[in-house]
Amino acid sequence: MADLTPEENKITDIPVEVVEGIATSATAVTEKYDENQIQVLEGLEAVRKRPGMYIGSTDYRGLHHCVYEIVDNAIDEALAGYCTHIEVILHKDGSCEVRDNGRGFPVGIHPKLHRPAVEVCLTVLHAGGKFGGEGYKVSGGLHGVGASVVNALSKHLKVTVYQDGKIYQQEYARGKVLYDLKVIGETDRTGTTIQFWPDSRDESNPDGVFETGDFQYNILKARLREMAFLNKGIRITFTDERTDPITERVFYYEGGIIEFVKYLNKNKEVLFEEPIYIEGIIKGTSVEVAFQYNDSYQENIYTFANNIHTPEGGTHLTGFSTALTRAINEYGRQFGFLKAADANLKSEDVRESIAAVISVKLVEPQFEGQTKSKLGNSEVRGIVDSLVYDKLSTYLGENPAIARIILERCVGAARAREAARKARELTRRKSVLETASMPGKLADCSERDPEKCEIFIVEGDSAGGSAKTGRDRMFQAILPLRGKILNVEKVRIDRALSNAEIKAMITAFGCGYGDEFNIDKLRYHRIVCMTDADVDGAHIRILLLTFFYRYMRPLIEKGYVYAAMPPLYKVTKGKKEYYVYDDNELEKLMNDIGRDPKPDIQRYKGLGEMSSEQLWQTTMNPETRTMMQITVEDAMAADETMSLLMGEKVDPRKEFIEQNAKLVTDLDF
Repeated sequence: MADLTPEENKITDIPVEVVEGIATSATAVTEKYDENQIQVLEGLEAVRKRPGMYIGSTDYRGLHHCVYEIVDNAIDEALAGYCTHIEVILHKDGSCEVRDNGRGFPVGIHPKLHRPAVEVCLTVLHAGGKFGGEGYKVSGGLHGVGASVVNALSKHLKVTVYQDGKIYQQEYARGKVLYDLKVIGETDRTGTTIQFWPDSRDESNPDGVFETGDFQYNILKARLREMAFLNKGIRITFTDERTDPITERVFYYEGGIIEFVKYLNKNKEVLFEEPIYIEGIIKGTSVEVAFQYNDSYQENIYTFANNIHTPEGGTHLTGFSTALTRAINEYGRQFGFLKAADANLKSEDVRESIAAVISVKLVEPQFEGQTKSKLGNSEVRGIVDSLVYDKLSTYLGENPAIARIILERCVGAARAREAARKARELTRRKSVLETASMPGKLADCSERDPEKCEIFIVEGDSAGGSAKTGRDRMFQAILPLRGKILNVEKVRIDRALSNAEIKAMITAFGCGYGDEFNIDKLRYHRIVCMTDADVDGAHIRILLLTFFYRYMRPLIEKGYVYAAMPPLYKVTKGKKEYYVYDDNELEKLMNDIGRDPKPDIQRYKGLGEMSSEQLWQTTMNPETRTMMQITVEDAMAADETMSLLMGEKVDPRKEFIEQNAKLVTDLDF
């Protein structure tokens, strides 16, 4: 039965409805369902029982979410005007320590629970400074909810509070108090330090919560940089003591989100020098917006509510899009960029090639879910819309040169959209029942359940022929590509749609692209990039992934995109054959089977060198193959990498190659 999680630590008068159902087997169900089956989880037990409800998942994402929760509390102190410096330290012992110089957790006795307030915040759900009183006007971190969840999911947590000239300390194990709050010394500073050891699973701790306890430096670095951008004037120091030498980064930005936008555009050519910046306070809600157009063809908008990233947007994004569209359309009509016969620009037209950051701070944010991925406050839409429209209209009127650049860009986007609309019919696939023709050289499968189907995107006709012969026709489709597809990072969608290989993929997948993408119409739940194990093959795979990321990103986010891992070597000794996938594996195999007599080693330069049977056995057979699932860990980092490696600017790419050339191990000459 499902466990019940009470809002309070006590449940009374629970109504139980008994429903008689239909037995599905000949054996009668004899298990009793009575008062003895009703479980009440007390304290932080509910968190450990269902951690995903509070931190989203128990993989690396949930692990890092714990760090964010503690940092959010320090940021709340900064928003209140008391904290100027936050330190995050990754220790060699696997712990994470967060220090701030704010006021410190309250240490007085709580009037209701008769325990120190710091202990209450760390051991009781829904106890914190944001729920009432004047402790925090604005709060992103839940200051108690988040901290208590981190405590529950840590095998050990230590809190140190610097307050009133004294140093207070208390420790916990999996949310349980180890000893009462005690004074361990004197001090002349204020603030809070929380150090926690995540409760990760391993052989010695099979009951742990997290799949891994290894904090990822790059993921945390991106998040902390983001926080520094959003809170101008706050210094965040990030130290990784696990490396030799110790790695330390300091994030401090006086310009706030203006510098954030410049950072987003650092690998792109901007259309005007300084980002447009809008700020204001309406009805107690603070709004900051900065945006700038660049020479790319993708929008890049990041939204935040009380410093919390909202990747799914929400009412603040809707308000911004509406105001941007309205202000640009009115200016275009007034000054003749849009003629009487022209249709109004649409939202996607004015957002093309924009890099924008939207940050709102409000007293009572309503997020959808504990992980706060979307803002739901209805009043925020009108506030952002009104402020952005008024100030942007004024800005465009005062800066006609920049206004002209923006309008010309948006009008060009509208024309491209219209051209893409006309080309769209060419990419819309009819059902197999309606037509026998297939896009490109697609060899389709007979299965019609998308969950069971997979499609291999194969480089060249030679490998395509082997793949078609060796595949399982029931559930495996093959789509050969001729050469390298278009780099969509450098062109608009109307130009991309003129590329035969891209049209073939869009048509074969059946789910559309861009704003019209519909994941429910996807015909294959495994899309496998199967290219040669050489430089050209890697290039084609990157071009494919660029296309998926820009126009079919949900495919990657939902885990439908894979890269095939064909073997590099075939080793024959006697009558036995072995397939190995890298040089290290080859060396290990040679040590295992012996070098005398010398085995026959074949290096596969391309998939076309394999017979259909070999290709099936090594790369396509679900029982024996190895595939790499493509994921997007961090959208900002992914976008930055795509722009760097596939964009127009040569110098940043050259610098990247020079910095990372020594890391290359498998280079074909």
